[in-house]
Amino acid sequence: MTLRSFNGLRPRLGARCFVDPSAVIIGDVELDDECSVWPMAVIRGDIHHIRIGRRSSIQDGSVLHVTHDGPHNPGGFPLVIGEEVTVGHQVTLHGCTLGDRILVGMGSVVMDGATVSDEVIIGAGSLVTPGTELESGHLYLGRPAKVVRALDASEREFLRYTAGRYVDLAATYLDQPPES
Repeated sequence: MTLRSFNGLRPRLGARCFVDPSAVIIGDVELDDECSVWPMAVIRGDIHHIRIGRRSSIQDGSVLHVTHDGPHNPGGFPLVIGEEVTVGHQVTLHGCTLGDRILVGMGSVVMDGATVSDEVIIGAGSLVTPGTELESGHLYLGRPAKVVRALDASEREFLRYTAGRYVDLAATYLDQPPES
């Protein structure tokens, strides 16, 4: 795994985190316990901070970044991800806030200042535009993402299930003997 300091800030990992050797994590980034970061993901906390909650996973090829404090973005936008969030393959998250138990579908983009409440599914390929607020308990699809319908009990349970499956898979990787 590649953990790189930037401006004196080094990424911090909680207990039992798995980070694939091909992933890159830079700067002011904190991963809570049992997070996983999969091949070719980039998490760059160089101009603001990134916080990733317990049991969340960042899938292959995803890019996570932030927005600086400046005249067009007073205060900037950090990236904050809650607990049990599954970020699908090749997702871009930029200066946004995600609550708990969320699935961000493959190839989706969530932009600066967007806020996603708890228990949301963002369908594959969706675009959440800057400043958008997604309400809890719904499926969102499209470019731009729009509410499609409320999640049913099975889908809400799936959010916990998929997070748990990635915790289990990461544990399997962590427990593998080192390659020679």
